[in-house]
Amino acid sequence: MAAGDVLLEIEDLHTHFHMDDGVVHAVDGVDLRMRKGETLAIVGESGCGKSVMARSILHLVDPPGRIEGGKVTLHRPDGPVELVGAHKRLLRQVRWKDIAMVFQEPMASLSLVHTIGSQIIEAVRLHENVGKAEARKRAIEMLDRVGIPMPQRRVDAYPFELSGGMRQRAMIAMALSCRPSLLIADEPTTALDVTTQAQILELLRDLQDELGMAIMLITHDLGVAAQVADTMAVMYLGRVVEYGSAEQVLSQPRHPYAQALLRSMPRLGQARQRRLAAIRGSVPPPYARPEGCSFHPRCDHAVEGRCDVVTPRLTEVGGREVACLLYQDEPEPQRGGAPDDTPDDREES
Repeated sequence: MAAGDVLLEIEDLHTHFHMDDGVVHAVDGVDLRMRKGETLAIVGESGCGKSVMARSILHLVDPPGRIEGGKVTLHRPDGPVELVGAHKRLLRQVRWKDIAMVFQEPMASLSLVHTIGSQIIEAVRLHENVGKAEARKRAIEMLDRVGIPMPQRRVDAYPFELSGGMRQRAMIAMALSCRPSLLIADEPTTALDVTTQAQILELLRDLQDELGMAIMLITHDLGVAAQVADTMAVMYLGRVVEYGSAEQVLSQPRHPYAQALLRSMPRLGQARQRRLAAIRGSVPPPYARPEGCSFHPRCDHAVEGRCDVVTPRLTEVGGREVACLLYQDEPEPQRGGAPDDTPDDREES
């Protein structure tokens, strides 16, 4: 990746929650990079730290959560800025202007006592030197751009007067009102029906092409990620276990967890009587993180005395990065192939 193409770099990011019962390592050493204009999908089961990692970028982690270490570097046209430990004034400049976020549930993110238009106008005037009339014009323009009918009327509507899909579109309009270089979309289609989901994804693609922004898409739905992602990072228990192009990760995953996620998805042409392969076990409780590789209690390829002792590091394997001991200190891994090489993926006779 050329230095001039880099937009965001995350290095060894740690975010912990200090609870009465112990410390929860929600984000435990994440390393990621994003290029300008690309779409990066962060996938994994619920509770693997995707949303906390995204909120940590903008310092939106509520107490008792705290960013314990690492670096988050945003490359702006006027030079790189470090966000971890940055002054609140700098963070306020970055939020919405450089990096905007669409939250999972817009009803919980939008103010219920203020109109949609007033909230967009506030975001515009906070970051740009424009009058109220100009900001209102921008709000109407953005509502129209995201496909909300009669934007001149909807600009004065309250969130509870809109449908779920309309609220999500209004949230996207607010996030894009200052034309950010990076949009973080946290499960933007989870609570929507299939038709509205497809419309929102198409909207994000169109706006990305029009504005040239990068998108970090957080989702547990690999089908959604496959439609829009250029690159993909698979997270498990606060760590990235596989990172590479979306085509590589989806067609030939190397980490056993990524393979298991792909096997659990329904496929076109699959025999009707065939049961979907479930990932055995469940995500460990936050206070009982396994030693060594976090996935080894659920892994069919775990090696006793090694996987439960040694913590794997991200290693380059076949053009992508994988955190698995099967690929470390071995020229050619003997186990952990793509889903098509496993018994579960062979067609039933």
